[in-house]
Amino acid sequence: MRQIPVFLFLAISLLTGCGNRHSGNSKEIIIFHAGSLSVPFRQMKNEYEKKNSDVKILLEPAGSIVCARKITELKKPCDIIASADYFVINEMLIPGFAKWSIRFATNEIVIAFNDKSKYHSAITPENWIDILLRDDVIYSRSDPDSDPCGYRTVFTLMLAEKYYNRKGLTESLVRKNINFIRPKEVDLIALIETNSIDYMFQYKSVAIQHGLKYIELPDDINLSDPSKAGLYKSVSIDVTGSKPGSRMKVTGDYINYSLTIPDNAPHNAAAIDFICFILGKEGLEIFRKNGQEPIIPFSTEQSDKLPIELLKYITDNKVN
Repeated sequence: MRQIPVFLFLAISLLTGCGNRHSGNSKEIIIFHAGSLSVPFRQMKNEYEKKNSDVKILLEPAGSIVCARKITELKKPCDIIASADYFVINEMLIPGFAKWSIRFATNEIVIAFNDKSKYHSAITPENWIDILLRDDVIYSRSDPDSDPCGYRTVFTLMLAEKYYNRKGLTESLVRKNINFIRPKEVDLIALIETNSIDYMFQYKSVAIQHGLKYIELPDDINLSDPSKAGLYKSVSIDVTGSKPGSRMKVTGDYINYSLTIPDNAPHNAAAIDFICFILGKEGLEIFRKNGQEPIIPFSTEQSDKLPIELLKYITDNKVN
């Protein structure tokens, strides 16, 4: 049987672009991802593995900053990192550990609760501050040093202080119920389900996925509106940096998730193929079903460094 020359095989592979290319040895794709991506990524994993029986996707959820530090400090192998904030990848991984990132989805901050939360029938977008400040109410948030939802919660409080003209609001709520701060936003779900807390600052998509009630906040403070990015950038805080003991300044912005493949990814080609699935029609539908809106068109600041197979998702909007 004649062998296909190596150069011809590579050319064929390049022309076919993204597709089910894993007919050889079994492969694992290791993914570090934000906790708020757990539900959609688990569904994508299941659908992808049905079509690629020789691929096993390993999902490791954590706060996005923790995900990045697994790469920068612990040197753990990783094929894809998907962060709840493009800033984490751009600031902590590029250029030393990755060359590019793609922004692919957005979200918004809400206040989530259930039927057993105190004053659940009374809370509104107008009175939530007074209810959260009540002594008999316990609220929770995630850790700003581990999780973008944590520092975004603080941004929301800072913006609310200006929006509602409530001087001292941020300090009052940041000091309150500190024993209920958790490493990532999905860790708060168990607290609400066991009635350990009454309310939590949470991503809208996570509230929807877990069947929780929630109130939406004004666009001026919920970090959902790209057109209000200038307003959001008026607030900032310092959080844990990429090196032990270091701090970095994070400035407010609209919520935008991003992903990349680290430079030393063990399974680069397989990772590219799964990203094609994430950014393709099936992946976008899974995001939408889970209350998370894709950012169309996708964007990047490093288009000259993207793998060639992913360029069409930046320049071609037909996938939606």
